[in-house]
Amino acid sequence: MKKFNKNSIISIFVVSLLLVLATPIAAQVAGPAAVNLGSAGNFVILSKTGISTTGSTSIVGDIGISPAAATYITGFGLSLPAYGAFSTSSLVSGKVYAPGYADPTPANLTTAVSDMEIAYTDAAGRTNPTATELGAGNIGGMTLAPGLYKWSTGVTIPTDVTLSGSANDVWIFQIAQNLDISSAAKVILSGGAKAGNIFWQVAGQTVIGTTAVFNGNILDQTAIVLNTGATLNGRALAQTAVTLDSNTVIMPGNTATPAVPATPAVSTVSPAVPATSAIPATGNSASTSDRAGLIAQTSSQISTLQGQIKAQGSANPNANAVANANANASFNRNLTVGTTGNDVKALQVWLNAHGYAVASSGVGSSGNETTTFGGLTRKALAKFQAKVGISPAAGYFGAITRTYLSTHQ
Repeated sequence: MKKFNKNSIISIFVVSLLLVLATPIAAQVAGPAAVNLGSAGNFVILSKTGISTTGSTSIVGDIGISPAAATYITGFGLSLPAYGAFSTSSLVSGKVYAPGYADPTPANLTTAVSDMEIAYTDAAGRTNPTATELGAGNIGGMTLAPGLYKWSTGVTIPTDVTLSGSANDVWIFQIAQNLDISSAAKVILSGGAKAGNIFWQVAGQTVIGTTAVFNGNILDQTAIVLNTGATLNGRALAQTAVTLDSNTVIMPGNTATPAVPATPAVSTVSPAVPATSAIPATGNSASTSDRAGLIAQTSSQISTLQGQIKAQGSANPNANAVANANANASFNRNLTVGTTGNDVKALQVWLNAHGYAVASSGVGSSGNETTTFGGLTRKALAKFQAKVGISPAAGYFGAITRTYLSTHQ
């Protein structure tokens, strides 16, 4: 038998290592496989028995009900054209579907509700949990890695809980009774975690407390209730009813690429802005180089727009206040209810200085701005967005609003 000397062994090791490094490494996904929502995933809210709202609710995405009729969608002021397949509402940046509408809506809703029930059964049936009965049902203050978590009782979130993982990681929470998140508590995402990859399977009722911020898809066998000012970044998929009260509900992914509104007219003639070329699809067929090129092109166009508007000079009598606020904070991240920081205060100063008062007096009013993004900030921001044509006017501070503010300081 031929013997290998020391140099031969080293050579084989080096060659093997080089082959491994030369092989593309697939993105690793931690946690269980994602739950397939099927066509139910096309809805931000889907219910079998009713969807109701009071107050200034703002929904980004489509909503639907079946088998209950459109009359069980209340508080939305629906507008349905003759023979229409969907209705619209000033509270919904999307479409509203009900089984009495024109084809193919009834059949599509039947399929979506069936897919919702299948997804619930799938999530409830997952095995080999990462942890069972964690915290005896109280997960407030915890940081949870991707995985499958199971409780034979209810789950409460009295204080902030953090889900830490990458953009591809998945969390599934199996809850045999109720899910309750306390007022002002938050489900926080870190490390790039995405709301669309989080699934809360709840056999009982889900209640999201006043001004709480919740992330993930709720698959509930009974009711979903959002109390006053609560925010849901995810989906509310209920096998009974969904109840809202002055809430913000945003479909996962919709906040990243909203439609770009036309630039509001200015008092003087501005040079022509280069037209934006067609944006390629961002699915699996789009190459990394395509995306990089698109980002570079878009950044260049935004820079051009900024330069053209700033070159005209500012006619804003409150420019000093705005400049002072922006000197202490850059608008370089998304802001929503529950966010804190100097950039939140700078946003409040901007709104107050431009006639969209966060508050007429006291906390949040001019000279009394705070570093906390609350319901009053959201309402003032939504009023401003509606005025200048930013859609959706949901009171969510994302890329479009950041660009507008950076070019109108």
